[in-house]
Amino acid sequence: MTRILVVEDDAAIAEVLRYNLVAERHDVTVAENAEDAVLLLDEHSFDMMILDWMLPGMSGIELCRRLRLKRETKALPVLMLTARSEESDSVRGLSTGADDYVVKPFSVAELMARVKALLRRAAPDRLADVLRYDDIELDRAAHGVTRGGLEVRIGPTEFKLLLFFLENRGRVQSRQQLLDGVWGRDSVIDERTVDVHVGRLRKALSAGDAAEGLASAEDVRDPIRTVRGGGYVFGQR
Repeated sequence: MTRILVVEDDAAIAEVLRYNLVAERHDVTVAENAEDAVLLLDEHSFDMMILDWMLPGMSGIELCRRLRLKRETKALPVLMLTARSEESDSVRGLSTGADDYVVKPFSVAELMARVKALLRRAAPDRLADVLRYDDIELDRAAHGVTRGGLEVRIGPTEFKLLLFFLENRGRVQSRQQLLDGVWGRDSVIDERTVDVHVGRLRKALSAGDAAEGLASAEDVRDPIRTVRGGGYVFGQR
């Protein structure tokens, strides 16, 4: 599930965006101003930002400029919302670092199409039905997992956990980020539950790869690495 941060001070527009993005199966967080957005970006990882140009306090343009100066957010896809339709304004928004822009009032269908196109360019795995890493393959549509060509018997939570890892491979994920991404931000599950399910996922993947003598225990590679004090990272050798 892709995580999108909407930065919009107009509550009605923010709700329209949230409703339609959630309907497209995105995980949406709304910030009313740039300062709140900065705090959210420090605490969570997002796959995309929809950013209003005109915000109270720090403007969307200034926030975008600052994001491009930070290593953690310099590649974050940004779709700018603006009431300014002049070509010079559009050029200014894009030159500041926005990846695309939509002029208000906007067509919801057009905006959703822009979101999908931007996500496809930035992270094609997010929209792919089949995700792969080495000999591990996850079929999103069929809700199945194989390793080394063999079926991996996996529970629904472990499936969602593996999907989240594959979508974020190579990036360290804290236990809180895993809770947010797999169980949802409103979950009351504690962080120890994450360790339990990561352990189950590791066991399932090892069983699938080593089944029927196709691999020795030494050949079974654990794609999940525990980062001391940090959480877990998938697919980083």
